[in-house]
Amino acid sequence: MKNLRLYLILFAGSLLLTVSCKKKEEKSAVIAKEELVKFDSTNIPTFIAKYPEFKEFEGELKEVYRKRNYHYVWYDKDGRIDFAEVLYNRINQIKNDGVQAEMPYRKQIDELFDQRESKKAGPESDFLVSSMYFFYTKNVLQGLDAEKSKQTGWFLPRENVSYVDYLDELLKDPYSIKKDQGELIGQYYNLKKALNKFRAIQKAGSWGAIQLPQGVKSLKVGDSSTAVAQIRKKLFLIGDLKNDSKKTIFDEELKEALTQYESRHHRKFDNKIGPAMVANLNVSIEDRIKTIIVNMERCRWINPETMNSKELVAVNIPSYRMQYFRDGKRVLESNVVVGKELNKTVVFSGQMSYLVFSPYWNIPPSIIKNEIKPGIAADGDYLAKHNMEWNNGNVRQKPGPNNSLGLVKFMFPNSNNIYLHDTPAKSLFGRDARALSHGCVRVEKAKELANKILEGDKNWNAKKIDDAMNAGTEKHYTLNHKIPVYIAYFTAWADENGNVSFYQDIYKRDDKLANLLYTQAK
Repeated sequence: MKNLRLYLILFAGSLLLTVSCKKKEEKSAVIAKEELVKFDSTNIPTFIAKYPEFKEFEGELKEVYRKRNYHYVWYDKDGRIDFAEVLYNRINQIKNDGVQAEMPYRKQIDELFDQRESKKAGPESDFLVSSMYFFYTKNVLQGLDAEKSKQTGWFLPRENVSYVDYLDELLKDPYSIKKDQGELIGQYYNLKKALNKFRAIQKAGSWGAIQLPQGVKSLKVGDSSTAVAQIRKKLFLIGDLKNDSKKTIFDEELKEALTQYESRHHRKFDNKIGPAMVANLNVSIEDRIKTIIVNMERCRWINPETMNSKELVAVNIPSYRMQYFRDGKRVLESNVVVGKELNKTVVFSGQMSYLVFSPYWNIPPSIIKNEIKPGIAADGDYLAKHNMEWNNGNVRQKPGPNNSLGLVKFMFPNSNNIYLHDTPAKSLFGRDARALSHGCVRVEKAKELANKILEGDKNWNAKKIDDAMNAGTEKHYTLNHKIPVYIAYFTAWADENGNVSFYQDIYKRDDKLANLLYTQAK
């Protein structure tokens, strides 16, 4: 009986507490609603007339306030909300994001945030902060619009993001904008660290020039020269040397640092300091910063979800590298050969759907016209010597070890007729500059890629793959699932510590993009 009485007392207390909490929640909701400040919708056109440089955001302004039934976003009954201060701080640091554009009406915005008393703010103040938000998202997160990115040869898909909806997410967790996580791909934040590093070097004025002694073509281990000390200093500045001993002797420590430097740029060090290396290290700090900035812009054009794909094949044209990712981890990396200047490899994406073992090479009409027909005219046995044959009015090369596509090709159907494939010309992968193909991507580790892609497929094992590649009979195999393929163009790439590798701008696209960014800033 005592236990029953105790239970009833506890139950009644619990019920009372629940009702009390519910009433508090209802009261809190009412207060929250009352805290919102409302205004007349006609204030927006008036604001745009006064601040015409924000005209491009007029549609977003109308949408964001219509969604909130024309209540303030950045002010409540207690004044300006904390998130506005967070956003203003990001605007103050926007140069760290490589943004060249200047914030319009900066004086008015600075004066607004200098005001300690913000309880009596009018609609104009709220609109100014909203415009500041859209300026930030456009320049830091979105970048140039899709049409302008296409002008630079970029045809990877661009995601349409509603930054009105994104504002709803940020208002729920204002400090998420400070975390540098998920807004853009990870490479963006690595390049941001590199930008800060190179700007610090620029500010210190320590980026000197390197000059080989007159009449000296190269320096080797054991040689002594002021040029050695100059190189040592520069490698220390960019992070390939832990300490600058200022020694003028080319010692083993410097050799190791130079080997690391060249390796990071996917080049082989020949144990000499020659004119090519000196020229590379003498690229001005201003040009290096510009290169980092244009590649940060390219990062804005890639959906962060791309790197979350279960599988992904990524080719970076300027670095001549292909990487195969599975569950976000790199499982294979290979050298590649890409299209030469006249036959540029296109920046785009596709879905790898099947492999072809022992492939025929169906020669494109342009190559038949420019190379095959002149060859036939000069030598009646040209086709036989090259293992080629006529096929329904076209020319194709038969399967075999000397086929120009090698022993396997990786197909992701596209209008550009570009794919990945093997090649018999293995010696080309030993060159530092590998823009040599007619547009397709030749893969050095084609066999390894085939094995990795078919790993776990019960129909295949290493021996079956090898047999199919050397069968001499073309065989198509449809994959169980499609694999995204991204062919991109990055002339700078940084690691998590901001150590950046620079690659040759083989298609001359950096300056065009830089002109768009720097012109926009004027």
